[in-house]
Amino acid sequence: MNIDISAAHLPVYEALASDVRLRIIQLLAQQEMNIKDLAQALELSSPIMTMHVKKLEKAGLISSEMVPGSGGTKKMCKLITDSIEIAFPSRNRQANRMYHESVVSIGHYTDFEAEPTCGLATTTKVIGMFDEPRFFLDPERINAKILWFSSGFIEYKTANFLLKNETPTELEISLEISSEAPFTNENWPSDISFYLNDTKLGIWTSPGDFGGKRGKYTPDWWWDEINQYGLLKVIKITNGGTFIDGHKISDVTLGEVDVLSKQWKFRIAVEPDAENVGGLTLFGAGFGNYNQDIVFKLYYERSE
Repeated sequence: MNIDISAAHLPVYEALASDVRLRIIQLLAQQEMNIKDLAQALELSSPIMTMHVKKLEKAGLISSEMVPGSGGTKKMCKLITDSIEIAFPSRNRQANRMYHESVVSIGHYTDFEAEPTCGLATTTKVIGMFDEPRFFLDPERINAKILWFSSGFIEYKTANFLLKNETPTELEISLEISSEAPFTNENWPSDISFYLNDTKLGIWTSPGDFGGKRGKYTPDWWWDEINQYGLLKVIKITNGGTFIDGHKISDVTLGEVDVLSKQWKFRIAVEPDAENVGGLTLFGAGFGNYNQDIVFKLYYERSE
């Protein structure tokens, strides 16, 4: 995992700032374990262990899934990170990291397919009514700052401002996202696919649709029982492949996504034939825990 000194990676630092969670990592480095066994090994209650596991999941250090067992289903946990590299800021590095940034609002999509449960809202009201895909074409949808659907896709276009004397080295796309369950369900996996210019970048499995506490920026009028916040995911397309939060998800490189084209087409999809069809929720500025929309950063080197 590659991280830096920024707020986007606070969940990683927070997850590691605990003796209990460090011991969990040590145990999972030896073998996969369920919540009950972890709790017994560390002499904690299962609810307390579940809280620690959620923090490690949020940081992208472990993953978990429900599997059948002799006494019912069990939540099995496994370690998915074997190292962390931290890039510290430096004057030279920052001076050399030039980039063009584009911010695309959640409601500024150019194409979609949405299956119920679905809906969208501005920071002040719901657009139309829940579970009616036709309202994704409502003129007010350009002001949407949250949207969700159980399967389908949402697609955005943005301009490429690269100049002739600039050579791209990395494209970074960041967004706040989660699954979409009826009401909320933190154990609701969803295989979410990402595409750029019709090239599939890879799949990220969202662990759930998060509730239980209000999102930091979620408006006061929004209901407690439904989507509150997501996870901030950072997709990086480089000359060495495509990564999400430092984890390589495919061998797709910058050269394979037509990054030099004058505009990019970015698609986020929950495909009907996925193993986990658990929907998706996108959070924009004014919703969730990160006060941002979809941010594109194209890093480049400039020749004279």
